[in-house]
Amino acid sequence: MNQAQAPATRVLVVDDERNICFLLEVALRQQGFEVQVAGTGQEALDILASRVPDIVLLDVMLPDLDGFEVCRRMRETGLRTPILFLSAKDATEDKIRGLTLGGDDYVTKPFSLEEVVARIHTVLRRLGRDAPSSRLTFSDLELDDDSHSVRRAGVLLDLSPTEYKLLRFLLANAGRVMSRSQILDHVWEYDFGGRTSVVDTYVSYLRRKIDRFGPPLIQTVRGVGFCMRL
Repeated sequence: MNQAQAPATRVLVVDDERNICFLLEVALRQQGFEVQVAGTGQEALDILASRVPDIVLLDVMLPDLDGFEVCRRMRETGLRTPILFLSAKDATEDKIRGLTLGGDDYVTKPFSLEEVVARIHTVLRRLGRDAPSSRLTFSDLELDDDSHSVRRAGVLLDLSPTEYKLLRFLLANAGRVMSRSQILDHVWEYDFGGRTSVVDTYVSYLRRKIDRFGPPLIQTVRGVGFCMRL
């Protein structure tokens, strides 16, 4: 198989902050979800009218219809798709309002990507819905989140936590060129100084470990970034 396996669970991310949408999209795709993004409440409703996802991540403060109104209209039409609210509003009354309108969970900003992913899995499990596979494969390279292991050509590789996270990001985006800034934002998130040279350093570490057992899989795209492809 030359591509990360296709996800079965669809997520609609509704948020007008483009950076948050990008980080959520990458993090969710990395976990095996199929992701669609909307920047306004009306755009979200238009998408929902044509294709219903398995779960909606819904920002409360949108530029047109707020998230509470989007939720209300969804429930009025009989759409029972689970909703995870994302909001900078952390007052108890806002949380109660969101859950009373038909939301399934409520996460306040700023949030960690890991927390959002964990909340999604919790909601899906509670509703008896399937979550994506924990395995990503490309060529003869296999990453398994359940066992936190990586193998190439059947050989178990010893990766550091950062190497593992970097490899997972590239695998989840196999075939797509990811810039150094995109990699830095996702793998190191908000707690790094922003020097993109660290990306090159860790890519070289990964190559030494995974290219010993077959042809190179992490390709450099000059002036742009890196891509997982043969």
